[in-house]
Amino acid sequence: MFPALFRSTMPSPIGELMLLADETGLTGLHMEYRRHPPAEQTWRADEPRFVEAKAQLSAFFAGELREFKLPLAAVGTPFQRKVWDALMQIPYGETISYGELARRLGDVKASRAVGLANGRNPISIIVPCHRVIGASGDLTGYGGGIERKRWLLDHEAKPFRLL
Repeated sequence: MFPALFRSTMPSPIGELMLLADETGLTGLHMEYRRHPPAEQTWRADEPRFVEAKAQLSAFFAGELREFKLPLAAVGTPFQRKVWDALMQIPYGETISYGELARRLGDVKASRAVGLANGRNPISIIVPCHRVIGASGDLTGYGGGIERKRWLLDHEAKPFRLL
């Protein structure tokens, strides 16, 4: 028997977002355009399952939330999951280079592999792959498009709204 898979969508300032989950947590957050879309599977609508994720995303886009607290269940290789865990350590409003991320993972020569794993991050925004930039400071390689990466970084550069 296959595990239950769930799907929902929500509008955002950067276009419609598709949220995916299994029984254990969020498995994907995808933008309308994405270089690596989710695999074709049978997803069931289940709006109540996504209420908290949508509330936190709405608060993020309103400038009222800096850190997500959601159960995540991204599927990837051990190396990819290690990179995605490291992405979660990049503070809101800050950026680092692919080389710096590789250094933090213990292998300064792994920046290309880190970039590939970063690009395969299935839970964009919440797992902040947009915070990784080129060594020169250029906005490089974002699966949702450079315009969205720029928007997210500009959004995080704005003063934080206290509730």
